Amino acid sequence: MKALACLLLLGFTLYGQPKRTVEEFQTSGGAVRITPIRHAATLIQAAGQAIYLDPTKDGNYDGLPPADLILITDIHGDHLDLKKLAELRKPGMVVIAPAAVAKSVPEATVIRIGETKEFGKWRIEAIAAYNIPREPGAQVFHEKERGVGYVLSYGGKRFYFSGDTGNIPEMRALKNIDVAFVCMNLPYTMPPAEAAEAVRAFKPAIVYPYHYRGSDLTVFAKALQGSGVEVRILDWYY
Repeated sequence: MKALACLLLLGFTLYGQPKRTVEEFQTSGGAVRITPIRHAATLIQAAGQAIYLDPTKDGNYDGLPPADLILITDIHGDHLDLKKLAELRKPGMVVIAPAAVAKSVPEATVIRIGETKEFGKWRIEAIAAYNIPREPGAQVFHEKERGVGYVLSYGGKRFYFSGDTGNIPEMRALKNIDVAFVCMNLPYTMPPAEAAEAVRAFKPAIVYPYHYRGSDLTVFAKALQGSGVEVRILDWYY
């Protein structure tokens, strides 16, 4: 286990709620707990605050707290769900999203690629996320400058969530990422081998495949053998 992050695989059932896997990372500001919900939907907790990434109707939210902050990456239904935003709402809740999402979520604070926002002890940076056409004339599901990924910094640790993207130069150029969550699913993003190629370029200490419905994760893990990147696989579709 790497010294930079202490992992706890916690299976728990409270008051009849479903068993969940929680990843815990120690930082200089205290523990950061990350819980997979479904596909891209993720709960991030630290210092008594709950941050949701791309919460949608899919997945089980029973027993999970209301949101202090919601981060949205793109306009598609597997990332943006107005009903779920309303269900997670609490007084003072903040939503941060790219401009394309803010057209449907007027209260959202718009973040643009390269911009940063502060939320409590968190620093939130928007990273480019888009498709590179796989062949001339191929459909592009995610246009450049529409969606974003996020780098979330807390207590000296940097957590990257790719959003819907291909193996783009902006991802490959990332530096000092401690924990990365990287998408893979054709035809919408990229295949596992291509995702592994991107990960080899920016070399996070730990990587988790997410947003991977239908992908062969053994291909991803095998392609990263010997890279020095630790691959951890969670079930996002339980």
